[in-house]
This record gives sequence, structure tokens and C-alpha cells, in this order.
Amino acid sequence: NIETLSNLFRSVLLLSPDDLLCCVYLCLNQLGPAYLGMELGVGETVLMKAVAQATGRQLDKIKAEAQEKGDLGLVAESSRSNQRMMFQPASLTAGGVFRKLKEIASMSGNSSSASLTACVFLIAGVLVVLMDRSLAGKLRIGLAEQSVLSALGQAVCLTPPGQGFPPAVIDEGKGMSAESRRAWIEEKSLILKQTYCLSLAPLHWLIPLKPMLAHPTKGVGEVMKKFDEAAFTCEYKYDGERAQIHILESGEVRIFSRNQEDNTSKYPDIVSRIPKVKKDSVVSCVLDSEAVAWDREKKQIQPFQVLTTRKRKEIAVMIQFYTIADFLEQSVRDSCEGLMVKTLDKDATYEIAKRSHNWLKLKKDYLEGVGDTVDLCVIGAYLGKGKRTGTYGGFLLACYDEDNEEFQSVCKIGTGFKDEDLEQHHNFLKEHILPKPRAYYRVDQSAEPDVWLDAVQVWEVKCADLSLSPVYKAAMGMVDPEKGISLRFPRFLRIRDDKKPEDATTGTQIADLYKKQQQIQNQGEKADQEDYY
Repeated sequence: NIETLSNLFRSVLLLSPDDLLCCVYLCLNQLGPAYLGMELGVGETVLMKAVAQATGRQLDKIKAEAQEKGDLGLVAESSRSNQRMMFQPASLTAGGVFRKLKEIASMSGNSSSASLTACVFLIAGVLVVLMDRSLAGKLRIGLAEQSVLSALGQAVCLTPPGQGFPPAVIDEGKGMSAESRRAWIEEKSLILKQTYCLSLAPLHWLIPLKPMLAHPTKGVGEVMKKFDEAAFTCEYKYDGERAQIHILESGEVRIFSRNQEDNTSKYPDIVSRIPKVKKDSVVSCVLDSEAVAWDREKKQIQPFQVLTTRKRKEIAVMIQFYTIADFLEQSVRDSCEGLMVKTLDKDATYEIAKRSHNWLKLKKDYLEGVGDTVDLCVIGAYLGKGKRTGTYGGFLLACYDEDNEEFQSVCKIGTGFKDEDLEQHHNFLKEHILPKPRAYYRVDQSAEPDVWLDAVQVWEVKCADLSLSPVYKAAMGMVDPEKGISLRFPRFLRIRDDKKPEDATTGTQIADLYKKQQQIQNQGEKADQEDYY
């Protein structure tokens, strides 16, 4: 897949270099960086109407065929192929399609439907499938962002940009043996992933960075072993929402989420508080912080759910800028999740969009079993029985595989729910029922749910431990060639509204948690006693 995409980029670099950026965005099913807020996600009902109007078919027949095929893109393709046209439509270009998608993303009101119809009408052949899935925000080519970057790096190395036409160099690796060529490309790809060119991509105000993340640890002993004799600091790990605050010289304040979305309007109380806490000597800065809900009467932090569901002005938001055992216990008493442990001197740099071993998470949950909670997508539901009749009694959860852009089943969950939770989940999820599983769901037949669901919601889940499973597909082949990994005794904790489905725990992370768990178990009595206090 990477090689195929690389060859596409090489062709674009030679024949139409101005279209390279839009080709990259189209491959990622994006219209631009997240902070611009340009998303499609056009509803299926609107798309069905557009397909019906553009192809001259009746809406009820479009709906029936979509129910049967489970993919509106395939319906659009078959409808278009059976339609006779007086004139052959003009050929599509990558730039033209990209501009049309951006136009649709900016639409509102009655003009949207007409333009959608025109857009679908203009697309011929297999591009109907691609456009229809792009409009719905569900286009997947089996390559995640890092893979697309690898393909781009490979393309630039093999066919250097900026050449005249005909180009002097079409294939820089020509003449190399297959093994040498592969090693050379891997080396270049690794350099690309590790390199930040600050002169070409400096820090800009109002352009958010992807946050630095921490690695989970099992206990205090592991922290001491990791940092050895290096100086480090411990900070509270707050149970809130990541907030990257940009303070401009003009006094303007903007707040961005962990997904780089503009959340400024969500936190007017933080915006108004910044001038009061900023020293006069600070002209401008960027703060990586955590926003938490604060109970004014009890003088304590409230749970994350309160922050995400609050009504404006009901709850004040307090902003916190970023011996160990005692401090961990104190953090729990102060309604925090645990500690963030950060190195102070050695390798004490902020690494953008990276889960670094120079930051470690030490959570209260770590001392009770698995070293971290996991964030999983709901992709199916099982009908309730007994007192749960009329709602869903259990749910099928999946992790996300970045390389293949697929959701891999990891467990069935039925505990940790209050009655009101089940009712809330049922009311929300019934609006996202699918007639059949998505092509990018990896589920064993024996674990198939009663109802398939679109992967639109992320749940935080705690479990006793992880085990190899012949049924579940998470991290298949990473630990065992024929088995995946499953969560044992999973328990629902909360909905993660701040995370997109693609931000769910990955298969690689599931495999790492399993391996780390095995290492701890294999240590037996050699494990530090302080890890189990």
C-alpha cells in the first residue's frame, strides 16, 4: 500500500506538483488541519436524497438498496453506471474534487442539498464510491497518517521535487539491489518521522501542536528504574480535558483541544481568567494544560464527566498548568487520577505528537491490575435480557489499528453500568445502527453482536488483566501468530467525548500493555513491594 501510494505521489510531483497537497489531504480524508474546523460528515439521509436526485431514481429504492448492500457508496456507483447521459461529463481532477469538498464543508441552509446533488451528478465510475464516502467522512484507503507520510518521504527520495520536465531523475534508487533499495528507503522514512525542521515549520500562534503524551507505568519501582539517577518532577495528573492555550501579544486568548480543535467558546471562564493570572513580564506564550471542573462550595475537583456535560456558568473551570508514594496517595485524595512524572534535565524537551518515555503516567488504577485504562470504540451491541430487556445488555468494543485503518474487536462488556447509563447508551446508539458491519471491522463470527453500530463513540474501560484470545482480533499477530488479545473482566468507566474513534487505544498499545503485564507477572517476588502498597 505504501509503495502504491508512493508511486502516485511521484507521478503527481512530476506531472502536477501543485496538486500534491490536495492529494495528501484526500488520502487522509481531510480538508485541512483540524484547527480550521473543516469537516464533512454529511448525513446519510442528505446523501441518499442527492444520489436519488442526481440519478433519477426513487428515494425509497435508494434506501432499500443501501439497507441491502450496507454501503451507500456502492449504491451510488451502481445507480450512476445504469444511468444514460447525453454528454460525457468532463474528467475530474484531484484539485477540482478537493475544492468541491471544501465548498460543501462550508455550506449551510438550503443551498447544501442542491450543491450536493450537482457534486454527485458530476462524478463517474468508481469515483462515485470515493466521493460518497468522503462526503460521509468514512473514506478509508488502509493507510493512516504516518503511512501516508512514509509514502510521501519515499516519493521525494526516489523522485526529487523541483525538477524540470522531462525530469533528470525519475528513480534515485535505480540500479540498487532489492535488499539495498529496501534498506535505503527504510532509512529515509525513519529520518522523516524523526525530523522536525524548525526553520521551515516554526511555532506559530493560533496553530496548535499535537500534544506530547506519557507512557503508562506499573508502579513507583518502575518509575525509579526508568529515570535511574536522572532528576525528575512529579505533578498531579488531573481528571479533565487537555487544553492548549495560546496567549497572543495583543491579549487575545485561544484554547485548543488534544485533537487541535478550537475550544475557545467552550471555556469563556478560562479566557477571562488568563489576564488576571499572567505576569506583566509575559508578553505571549503557549500553555499545555488540563481544564478541570471545580466545586466552589466543596473546594475540590469534580469528575471529568461534569466538565464535558456542564451548562455554561453552572460550574467554574479551574486551570492547572502542568516521597512519590505519599504524593500519589495525596493526588487521589485530591480527586486526581494520579501523577505525571517528567524528567527535568536529561532529554527534557517537549516532543510534539509523541508518546515519550521521558513522561510517565502513574495512575491509581495501576496499583489495582492493568497499568492503564484503555479507550475503546463501541462497534456492536447485544440485546438485554431480564431487567435489561428493552435496552442493550452488553456491547462489543474494539481498539483501532492505525496501519490498516481498521477496528479490531477486543472484548464484550456488560459491567460498570448504572440503569441510567444503559438507557443513555441505548438512546444514543440506536441512532447509529448499521445493517451490516463496516468493511474495516475485524470481528470473529463467534463474537458477532445482535446489532452492529457505527464506530462513533469512545469509552474508557478498566479491566483486571489481558489474555490471549482465539476469538478477539486486537493486536492479532503481534504477540501470537494466530491469536489476538482480549480484556478480562472489563468495566465501563465513562464516555470520552474528547476523543474521536481514531484516537482510541491502538492494537500496538494493547500488545504493549499485555507484554508489560507479563513482565510484571514473571518478576514474581522480585517486584518492588512498594508497587503493591
